Amino acid sequence: MEKQLDLFVGIQENTPPQEQVCKYSNPLYTPKHVGCNDLSLCFDESKYQAMLKRIDKLATISERERNFLKLAATRFVAFNYDCIADYYASASKEMQEAMESLALVLIDYNRAIELGFVKLNKNMSNLYEAATK
Repeated sequence: MEKQLDLFVGIQENTPPQEQVCKYSNPLYTPKHVGCNDLSLCFDESKYQAMLKRIDKLATISERERNFLKLAATRFVAFNYDCIADYYASASKEMQEAMESLALVLIDYNRAIELGFVKLNKNMSNLYEAATK
């Protein structure tokens, strides 16, 4: 029997759909600090700010290169996902939707389909199947 990869189900033997059992379940999160609204605890940008200072000192690069380096430096922002989850729990609906679309929090399967994350899963599945043939 051929195996397939599905990020939401896992690797399983090919069986008729009515016999397949989904191993994925939505994780449930209980906020640790109900009402947490201190967004500054959700991230640390100190390394990012240090990189920006270094970039600003570069004298011989173009403005376009400087902008590129500044965008690349955003990788150094460290996110605290526990705090982000707590913040999400008490955020406005608009903020929650924005956080979901940026994949800052785990979302349910239907929302993952809506936001296009499942398309990635199907592409990965196709690549896995092609590689195992």
